[in-house]
Amino acid sequence: MTATGLSEATSPEAAPVVKGSRKWGDLLLRAVAGLVLLYLFLPIFVIVLFSFNDPQGKFNYSWQGFTLDNWKDPFKYPALTEALKMSLNVAAVSTSIALVLGTLVAIALVRQRWRGQRAVDTFLILPLTAPEVVMGAALLVLFLDLGWATGYTTIVLAHIAFEVSFIAMTVRARVRGFDWTLEDASLDLGASPARTFFKVTLPLIVPGIVAAGMLSFALSLDDFIITYFVSGSTVTYPLYVNAAVKAAVPPQINVLATAILVVSLVLLALGTLYRRKRIDVS
Repeated sequence: MTATGLSEATSPEAAPVVKGSRKWGDLLLRAVAGLVLLYLFLPIFVIVLFSFNDPQGKFNYSWQGFTLDNWKDPFKYPALTEALKMSLNVAAVSTSIALVLGTLVAIALVRQRWRGQRAVDTFLILPLTAPEVVMGAALLVLFLDLGWATGYTTIVLAHIAFEVSFIAMTVRARVRGFDWTLEDASLDLGASPARTFFKVTLPLIVPGIVAAGMLSFALSLDDFIITYFVSGSTVTYPLYVNAAVKAAVPPQINVLATAILVVSLVLLALGTLYRRKRIDVS
């Protein structure tokens, strides 16, 4: 490069142009990010807002006025309350079973090597990639071929079927960073395999298990398509809301949804504080 070209490239006049373009680029990026976040959180804001609405008819679709009466009696409709209890029951039972199965599968996939492991990985990903309509129809055909009546049991089994994959993949990411020499040290010091697992392995992978459990619980709680296929006469919260759209949409639906959202945020905040406390202590 000539001296003239070098002086032009490093001249003070060129710096403001670069700074100005970078500033506009940052502003554009922030604006796009803000619009995306608004798009994601606007439905949640509407749910919370309309939990305080005072509708004049059966449908809580248009804003009529502010009221706290909806929150004074959130369990006004017994059918809605029973549907929510059913969803919480199904989510708790299916998540508990899927956590055990998914965690063991994750540890086995990371720790062990055997023929056909890639095939197992593929089958583990299939529930995550297959359309829920296909999975729901397949599970329904399976249950009918076995002669099982659809209802609570089939819902739980169907939820376990897709929850295990989510849990295994989440816990697997945590287990991959595990230092297996800690287990060897525990065994060398005389601890049994069971004691080593519960005292060394399990405490170190608990954060991954908790994260997987929260994700699995949320997926089970709001699942509609698969549950619709295998529910029979059992009504969960999503199924009730879907049916209510055709008859009546009381504000208590928004109230209970907002309550679930608040509980989820509180649990998330407690988990974050716990992790920070552990980091500060260590």
